[in-house]
Amino acid sequence: MNGYNVAVVGATGLVGETIAQILAQREFPVDQFHAVASERSIGKTVEFGERQVAVQALNDFDFSGVHFALFSAGAGTAAEHAPRAAGQGAIVIDNSSAFRYDDDVPLVVPEVNPSALAECRERGIVANPNCSTIQLVVALKPLHDAIGIERIGVATYQAVSGAGRRAMADLVRHTAEMMAGKGRPEEAAETPSAAFNAVPHIDDFQANGYTKEEMKIVWETRKILGDEALRVSATAVRVPVFYGHSEAVSVELKRKVAVEEALGLFRAARGVVVMSQDQAGGYPTPGIDATRSDAVFVGRVREDISHDKGLNFWVVADNVRKGAALNAVQIAELMIRDNAV
Repeated sequence: MNGYNVAVVGATGLVGETIAQILAQREFPVDQFHAVASERSIGKTVEFGERQVAVQALNDFDFSGVHFALFSAGAGTAAEHAPRAAGQGAIVIDNSSAFRYDDDVPLVVPEVNPSALAECRERGIVANPNCSTIQLVVALKPLHDAIGIERIGVATYQAVSGAGRRAMADLVRHTAEMMAGKGRPEEAAETPSAAFNAVPHIDDFQANGYTKEEMKIVWETRKILGDEALRVSATAVRVPVFYGHSEAVSVELKRKVAVEEALGLFRAARGVVVMSQDQAGGYPTPGIDATRSDAVFVGRVREDISHDKGLNFWVVADNVRKGAALNAVQIAELMIRDNAV
């Protein structure tokens, strides 16, 4: 086969546009490229390589002949249209939370659990994890395999791009207003603005006091690492950063590990870049290191002085690129490599 027919659903969104860019940058073997979105995007175009591709309406789009349908259009849209796409013969790779917790849908991070892709045969759908989970499990993988993990505690510091273009525009506007002395934005009455702020509230609160964003990290980390008994606790915070999620991670391991051993494991891990020096600038930051990068950066690696088998470290990655778009493209690349298409 000379190439594959690829449809990007939600092609005019931040993640959809980034998927198109990555497909071109990585020279994915595309024969036909389809930009698909809602009716309100008709008349728009999406850049794919050197071409401008007209947007087609999702409601009446025919997925017959499409090899890969990369969805990034929200859980409701995915729940309605992804089964239709799979039923018409496409392999669906979905970025939403619609199918992540279904037992017969694999939840895949290529650097961590590529073998799980074999499970997509029945429904023809592969789920992309939450952006915070992706970078976390890429960093946890070497520790999980070599030593074993008893417990994970993580606090995330998440960029506003995780909430979409409107949230980014709001951050710009609110910042300008506050710098002009206009005070707290009026629309921030229910959910505080991220401008000059840190907001410990992403997604809806659950009965246990955690937010759904925090529980996604719990559920997905267990499923990807294949350990439903793994103890995981998360606190998710929105911060005034445009791109790049950061995470302060604390793990309790099955045995004591020295910093140098941990650094060696991180350095050998696929997709990980280590920046861990105890000096100014010797650690990764989202705005300087992670933005537009394919890597998951690990730094501030140190033994936990409160636990003899504990390890603390800092994880940073581009949430739109590595945390969503790139992971989806890597899944498709794996399936081509393994002749699963």
